[in-house]
Amino acid sequence: MLLVSKRTKHHVETIKQRYNIPKGTITYTDLNIPAKPLFSPRYRLAGKPDYIIKQNQKFIPVEVKTGSSQHPKKNHVLQLAAYCALVEETYNTFVPHGLLVYSNASYTIPFDPQLRFELEETMHRIRDNLRNQQMRRNHNDPGKCRFCSMRTYCTEKLI
Repeated sequence: MLLVSKRTKHHVETIKQRYNIPKGTITYTDLNIPAKPLFSPRYRLAGKPDYIIKQNQKFIPVEVKTGSSQHPKKNHVLQLAAYCALVEETYNTFVPHGLLVYSNASYTIPFDPQLRFELEETMHRIRDNLRNQQMRRNHNDPGKCRFCSMRTYCTEKLI
């Protein structure tokens, strides 16, 4: 039992180092074993962050992205904001920020009033577009179209 405990601890520390995850207790993970989605009735939103770290009595969602980036990508920031909102509602606590982790850098993204507003506006716009069947492509990459969750509704798909 002691050997299993040491191996588990070593495995967790290796993951934290590999993904630049800050100190704290991992309270949720969806990378190794599929986890139950978080759900928000208020936002009518569900999702599964890669990790949730408990640090100084605060819960911090962590989203790990493949590849590198010189700055946080807007769609990744909004995805992380959605996870911040889900964590707030699930744990009934204030979430000050989330963490975006790329292979070359980590970015702390404040979950401030401006990002909260942008998240709500984006969700509202997506729901309106779905209701009116007016999904539009916002890129020129056929690879993105192939795996897009809005592919069924898009009037401008590339493939």
